[in-house]
Amino acid sequence: MQNPVIILGAQKLGTAALDIFNSNSVIVYCFLDDSGKQQEEVNNVSVMSNTEDNEFLKLIGNKCDVFVAVEDAAARKGLIKMLKEEYKVVPVNAIHRFSSVSEYAWLGHGNMIAAGAVVNNNAKLGNYCVIQSRAVVDTYAGIGDFAQIGAGAVINSEVLVEEGAFIGSGAVVVSGVKIGKNARVGAGSVVVADVPAKATVFGNPAAPVK
Repeated sequence: MQNPVIILGAQKLGTAALDIFNSNSVIVYCFLDDSGKQQEEVNNVSVMSNTEDNEFLKLIGNKCDVFVAVEDAAARKGLIKMLKEEYKVVPVNAIHRFSSVSEYAWLGHGNMIAAGAVVNNNAKLGNYCVIQSRAVVDTYAGIGDFAQIGAGAVINSEVLVEEGAFIGSGAVVVSGVKIGKNARVGAGSVVVADVPAKATVFGNPAAPVK
């Protein structure tokens, strides 16, 4: 990656993305953020404007790359759609220098992989996933678009985590289990059976939350 990066979002995910790019000596040109932080600095990088400012957005794809680090899933999807349709660009991956990603893993676009995370051989990440610090995505596991894997979670071999699913910090999903679309797994849970789409499970073994 040669170009500076503009980060959309200056909250928690934005500062994590900044740390990742800094770890790789990639210059972050600025933040664009909609929370009223304009003209402030976040970890020595300026929040220049909001995410609809064309004067900055028109730099993307020409002079700058872009990473979308907005916490709200619907807003993040909207920004990514706008970038693809209006500017013909897709966000770059943000992969921390101190993560471990196998050369035989497959990654889509716009993923965040934080410090200490491991993505093993033949694992597959879709687009716009968030893999937090020290999480493990093991061999032949599949992670769908917009999924989030919490810090220290373990996604064992041949697990399928479908689009939009959330796996809490420290959770363990045993080999071969399927986590359905937009399902949620509570922090510290041990998942030993498939979780249906949109369900929320918690505990050891994980059970549906009524």
